[in-house]
Amino acid sequence: MKNYLIYTYDEAIEVIEEIGLLPLAKLVPNYPSLDSITSKDHWYSGSELDPWMWHVEFAVDGVAAYGKFIKKKSVLISRKILPLVRIILGSAQPLEKRYDDGMVSREALELYRHIHEEPGIDTRLLRAKAGMKDKEKKKPFDNALLELQGSMDIVVSGTKAKTNKLGEKNGWSSTSFETMEYWTENNDVKALSMDIEEAKMELKEHFSRICSPESIKGWEKIFKF
Repeated sequence: MKNYLIYTYDEAIEVIEEIGLLPLAKLVPNYPSLDSITSKDHWYSGSELDPWMWHVEFAVDGVAAYGKFIKKKSVLISRKILPLVRIILGSAQPLEKRYDDGMVSREALELYRHIHEEPGIDTRLLRAKAGMKDKEKKKPFDNALLELQGSMDIVVSGTKAKTNKLGEKNGWSSTSFETMEYWTENNDVKALSMDIEEAKMELKEHFSRICSPESIKGWEKIFKF
């Protein structure tokens, strides 16, 4: 597999489109991640070369879906292979049906409804609307967001700055979410008509063209192909 070393946002886009799936940090052996292919000196520098400044821009610009989709780790998935990954990791059943079948938590269903009703809602407002602002409800809130990302029902859509009454930035930015359906429709990502085994076969062929045998084994454990 190539040894990538990049410096700019546009170069990062090229890598994502070439390999299809780029974790922010190491996920499988001998496979690139955003932190491994960029200079440590540029991270959190606040400059245009800062990879941390790019990570949500990929989703905003429609380059890649971004979220904690795999093993609760943040990954970027290109528009090209996203339909395959959704078939494998997601579900064809509506969330409400999965909730009725006991496969989805009540908190996840509640958050999903708010995200569906208000695309781009940030975590501060989402916690308030879901009635989960209390300290003891932060963990269930965080777990529900992880649950919805792991099932590919929601995607990170950007960040929103915290501001004071004068509109000045005041504190940390909060993450914003959209439903995966909303993001894919807005970015013209078409669903594929194939079953899980066909999707696994096609995704395995994709990784076989670019990965080392060791990396392939890592993806086999994740996607079970």
